[in-house]
Amino acid sequence: MFKIVAYGVRKNEVDYFKKLNKYNYDLQLESDMLTHDNVETAKGADAVLLRANCVGDETNLAKFHEWGIKYVFTRTVGYNHIDLKAAKKYDMKVARVPAYSPYAVAELAMTLGMMLFRHTALATSLTNKGDFSVSTATFSGEVHSSTVGIIGTGRIGATEAQLYHGMGTNVLGYDPYPSDFAKQYVKFVSQDELLAQSDIVSIHVPYFPGQNDNLIDETFLSKMKKNAVLVNTARSQLADYPAVIKAIKDGQIAGFASDVLPDEEEVLGHNFNGNITNDLTRQLTELYPKVLLTPHIGSYTSPALTDMINVSYENFHQVLETGHTDNDVKLD
Repeated sequence: MFKIVAYGVRKNEVDYFKKLNKYNYDLQLESDMLTHDNVETAKGADAVLLRANCVGDETNLAKFHEWGIKYVFTRTVGYNHIDLKAAKKYDMKVARVPAYSPYAVAELAMTLGMMLFRHTALATSLTNKGDFSVSTATFSGEVHSSTVGIIGTGRIGATEAQLYHGMGTNVLGYDPYPSDFAKQYVKFVSQDELLAQSDIVSIHVPYFPGQNDNLIDETFLSKMKKNAVLVNTARSQLADYPAVIKAIKDGQIAGFASDVLPDEEEVLGHNFNGNITNDLTRQLTELYPKVLLTPHIGSYTSPALTDMINVSYENFHQVLETGHTDNDVKLD
């Protein structure tokens, strides 16, 4: 029986993995992310299934190769946690999940943007302290008569645009390759024009190492309206966090929300009990409620999880039947 070791499987995900296992794979479900310290748990497997922040570097892939593991798949859209050069060196197959329910991340991005725009985090933080006076800082506009800018209008970005459009919001978009679906809901403009006009800016671009690192930098932030808020549910590498922190402190922008974190492997899955060891993450949390952070939960919904597991199982089935999948990752 084909044995798969899946890493980063949360308790409430176990039943999904078992219920959707129509090909009757031998499953070993590990709650921890793959690291150098727990790589031995893959011994005896035919394949591994990773998620973001698992360590798929050459050190671990060399051990997989030694143990006869040929398939290193991920249940995520992104695959930058897998060393593709090492995978090619060891003649491994790599596949991903190119898409899942776009509403999962789109709804979270919209929620975070609305929380900042309507100052609900500020209001609830005050009432939680017993302050029920109406602060002038909670005065806001209304999103239906405001402008939202979406940078990156793939399936997720276009879905968020559709949600805002349904509220009557003016939605601007920047994307070099706009889809026909996105064009139904978005007026496409230059990135500079989008930043200058938008009350909420939402980022949905993929991360290309060495190409768009620190896309959100001091120059980018300086082009936004001072009362605008920024939401990043894409990748942490897109943000220059010191620049973001400075922009918040200087009043260059009104708020920042992010579902991705600096140095995520040091932060995600840990409960610091108020003593956060990562300096940038600590500085961001100290700016609450102008800064809102969520621990990479954009895809943490039942429909998205179902899609991820189903596609992953189909990837394994296809590679065993044909030697390749519809979702192969091209190796360097």
